[in-house]
Amino acid sequence: MKAFQVQSYSAAPEIMDVVVPDPAAGEIRVRIHACGLNFADLLMVKGTYQDTPELPFVLGMEVSGTVDALGEGVTSVSVGDRVAVFGGQGGLAEFGCFDARRAVQVPDGMSMVDAAAFQIAYGTSHLALDHRARLQPGETLLVLGAAGGVGLTAVEIGKLMGARVVACARGAAKLAAAKAAGADHLIDAETQDIRAEMKALGGADVVYDPVGGDQFEAAFRSCKPEARVLPIGFASGQVPQIKANHLLVKNISVQGVYWGGYLRFRPDVVTKSLATLMGWYSAGKLTPHVSHTFALDAVADGLELLRSRASTGKVVIRITDDG
Repeated sequence: MKAFQVQSYSAAPEIMDVVVPDPAAGEIRVRIHACGLNFADLLMVKGTYQDTPELPFVLGMEVSGTVDALGEGVTSVSVGDRVAVFGGQGGLAEFGCFDARRAVQVPDGMSMVDAAAFQIAYGTSHLALDHRARLQPGETLLVLGAAGGVGLTAVEIGKLMGARVVACARGAAKLAAAKAAGADHLIDAETQDIRAEMKALGGADVVYDPVGGDQFEAAFRSCKPEARVLPIGFASGQVPQIKANHLLVKNISVQGVYWGGYLRFRPDVVTKSLATLMGWYSAGKLTPHVSHTFALDAVADGLELLRSRASTGKVVIRITDDG
C-alpha cells in the first residue's frame, strides 16, 4: 500500500510502498477513505510534538474509513462499519490499524470527508469550553485564530452554548468565515488592537487561544476578573510566559487543554463529549468547514496551507475516490 512516511526529521516525508499491516489483538484495520490534517502534523515532521512517534512512522492523526479486519477480541465494531478514528499517527495511508476503543461510528448522512475533519477540532473545542472552562450562557468568549481548524469550531460551539462570541482572525476572508460560523463581533488581528477592541466590548470571560505569542498577551490583558484562559496551541511559534502576579491580581485562571491527553487519563470525558457532538451533528447544529481537499500524492500541498496559515477550517486528504 501507499503511505506518507516520515523517515528522518532532517528530510521531507515521502510516499512509500509499505506492507499492509495486520491488526493486533484489540485493534481494527481500516480501509482509509480520508485523513484530516492538523497543525500537530507539522510539529511531528520536525520531531517537536509532545507525542511524536518513533521513526519511521506514517503521518496523519485522524481518519475516516471502513472497517476491513478485526483483531482478536474486538466485538465493538464489525467489518464494513463506517468509523472515524483518532489514532495519533498512521492516517495518511491506504490502510491503518488502530485501537478499536478509539473507533466512533460515523452517523448516517455524514460524509467521510466531514468525519475525517471532525474529532480533533470539535473535540478540542467542546472539551475546552464545556469541561474545562464551564462556559456559561451570556458570557463573552474571545476566540483567537478564529478561522483555523479548531478556531472555527470554537466559534460554532461557543455560540451553541449561548455565549457572546468575539472572533479574532487575520483579514476579511477569514473573518467572513468566522462570521458565517456564528461570531457576534469580529476583530482583524492585522489592523486592530485586540486589547482595545475587547475593552470596548466589556472584556473577556473566556479566551480560547490556539495562537500564542503577542495575541495571547493582548487577550490576557483584556480579561475580566475571574476569566478563564485556555491555551490550545502555539501556531505563532511563540509560547507565552505568564506572570503569576497578574493571575493573582485579577483572579484569572489559565487552563491548559490537550485533547489527546484525555484519551489516556480520562477517556470517559472524550467519549461523552464525542457523543454530544455527534448528536449535534445529526441534529443539524454543526457544519464542519473544510476549505481544501487533496489527493494522497499532494499531501505536501495540504501541509503547506497549514504552515502558511492560508486555509480556513480543515484541510482533508482524500485517500480513495469514494472518500
